[in-house]
Amino acid sequence: MAFNSKGTLLAVGLTAAAAFGIGALLVNILEHKREARSPFFRVVELTEETSDPAVWGRNFPLHYSDYKGTVDMQRTRYGGSEALPHSPTHADPRTVVSQSKIEEDPRLARMWAGYAFSVDFREERGHAYMLIDQQNTRRVTEFKQPGTCVNCHASAVAAYRKLGNGDIFKGFEELNKMTYAEAAKNVAHPVACIDCHDPKDMKLRVTRPAFLEGIRAFKAAGGVPDYDPNTMATPQEMRSFVCGQCHVEYYFKGKDKRLTYPWSKGLKADEIYDYYSEVKHVDFTHKDSGAPALKAQHPEFELYNQGVHARAGVSCADCHMAYKREGALKISDHHVRSPLLNVNRACQVCHHSSEQEMRDRVETIQSRFHGARNTAMDALMELIGDTKAARAAGATDADLAGAWEGQRRAQFLLDFVEAENSTGFHAPQEAMRILTESLNSSRKGQLALRQARWGAQPRSSK
Repeated sequence: MAFNSKGTLLAVGLTAAAAFGIGALLVNILEHKREARSPFFRVVELTEETSDPAVWGRNFPLHYSDYKGTVDMQRTRYGGSEALPHSPTHADPRTVVSQSKIEEDPRLARMWAGYAFSVDFREERGHAYMLIDQQNTRRVTEFKQPGTCVNCHASAVAAYRKLGNGDIFKGFEELNKMTYAEAAKNVAHPVACIDCHDPKDMKLRVTRPAFLEGIRAFKAAGGVPDYDPNTMATPQEMRSFVCGQCHVEYYFKGKDKRLTYPWSKGLKADEIYDYYSEVKHVDFTHKDSGAPALKAQHPEFELYNQGVHARAGVSCADCHMAYKREGALKISDHHVRSPLLNVNRACQVCHHSSEQEMRDRVETIQSRFHGARNTAMDALMELIGDTKAARAAGATDADLAGAWEGQRRAQFLLDFVEAENSTGFHAPQEAMRILTESLNSSRKGQLALRQARWGAQPRSSK
């Protein structure tokens, strides 16, 4: 066989070039893997006392830059907020506020007559405003509120540890007992990095004792005793649990005003209502009707858990803090906002439709919900009006008992999806079911008045 030296040299050269290319590729892959394992350069040491997000931002400048974006005020069709000018005063230093929901729909004030929410209730703003907006709402400045309110409107981990000498549960109990003014002195920032991340290794964690107690009660009812999300939840579950620390329904329990999530019977609105009935909880007595009423809060976590996204394993953060690429890094976008303001990354990763089609789908769901909400609200207003008239005419408490129960249930169910900030989108069918149940309860309340001979009588057909 003839020996071809030129061919051999060419083959050797090609082999060497290929080996070099493969080697370079492997080095590049290893570098990216190292970057993924150590996605930050440690500039400062972070501890359990580091509550200022700006300090965390020195180690995580990309995340912190996104976090600062929560100052944006941008509306979607049924949510978000526009910046309305506000003349600052010594009592209220804000230069902008969001629009009043009560001015948008005066029926809300009538629904909450006799309660602080009838005085001031505004469109939600981003996390950057959560503390200053609470400190300056008329619900706080004109009404006596407990320190419990601070738990979800501020970075509270450091305060828990300080007040409890390192024990967050003891600190939580001490914070709840304070007046709002006293509790507010212990916090300085809105929700921050430390509330969701362990400063040692940056892993997600639940830091709110109320959630730890609530989810344990919920899991126990389902046959899972002693549940601890910090040791038993999957990483994907934690991407919802950290949000569910605050975006929930709750009440203040007992004389110590302990923040409590009413989940021992389940997460559905009816199950929570049954819990409140069992413990005989009342938030306020309705000024017009005299009904022992409830006030729902912001149960995004509960309603989300009844929807298709939760069933498919999609977390809150997947949509509201969608992943993005920054150079070689894949990070979660800490500019927490409506997915409708970030459709490309929040929706189109799974849904292969145009941005406009995705917005249209969402707005169709929300428009249908909004129409049903108005129907249920009108029914509730009629019940309140009929009950008020019956009281004025001399109806006794026994005469009004059925109407009061109808209003209590109808109002809570309506308020549950009214206070929930997705306009029904988190679980469309469940939200519509809740509104139907609310409407039914209002009509049953009116029927109870008729049966007690105090309600409006049907008109003659003649």
